[in-house]
Amino acid sequence: MTTETASHYDHLEQMSVHDLLTNINKEDKTVPLAVEKAIPQIEALVTEIVKRMKQGGRLIYIGAGTSGRLGVVDASECPPTYGVPSDLVIGLMAGGDGAIRKAVEFAEDDAEQAWKDIAPYQPDEQDTVIGIAASGRTPYVIGGLQEARKAGLLTGCIVCNEGSAVAQAAEFPVEVVTGPEFVTGSTRMKAGTAQKLALNMISTSVMIQLGRVKGNKMVDMQLTNIKLQDRAAKMVMSEIGVGRDEAEALLAKFGNVRGAIEGFAQAKK
Repeated sequence: MTTETASHYDHLEQMSVHDLLTNINKEDKTVPLAVEKAIPQIEALVTEIVKRMKQGGRLIYIGAGTSGRLGVVDASECPPTYGVPSDLVIGLMAGGDGAIRKAVEFAEDDAEQAWKDIAPYQPDEQDTVIGIAASGRTPYVIGGLQEARKAGLLTGCIVCNEGSAVAQAAEFPVEVVTGPEFVTGSTRMKAGTAQKLALNMISTSVMIQLGRVKGNKMVDMQLTNIKLQDRAAKMVMSEIGVGRDEAEALLAKFGNVRGAIEGFAQAKK
């Protein structure tokens, strides 16, 4: 299990701040290359997710600790970014929402709890469950994937070791082997970065495949602050060639960039 093997560095407490930062950065540079090797696995998983989500399926992340938090972050960012319902991409973690801020002891060791956490969402065969576990041995994740698979859901995972129990429990495993951490066993570092990159790739490519991006723009984003309202106005101005006042009026009428562009085009017919 390479995530648990000894760091390539020792006597960390004797290093200068410069050396600490430089050496952490050296380790971090290896992560994108590890993710690159897993692209075929990510592609296979995304392809299957898209098939199901086009039929009304949802995407559910389960994890513990850092892995669980990363899933919650990815899920929570989909509605504002792509204008999808808050229950289309769901992030669940061992210990519940309280564990996002404060670790809950032994929560990850309950192999039955993940499926109990999923159950209120009334999962069906169009849904996908992705287990996130750096070590690949988290009981919460293994149990959740096993039960999801029995129930006919699509199952995938993101792990940072090869041949793990989590990978064996998933139909479409993604194994991003990141190797030893700078601080031995601290998988919030390279493994966490790898998981974040993989989650970005999965959710972004899924949303694009579902038609939630036009050109390269987030046309369905929620206009929840001044920055996003300004970005939206610029998108509308660029896309249909109107001034800011008209762009803002269209956004106020239709609620998002896509609506503004399509509403303008319809009015011109």
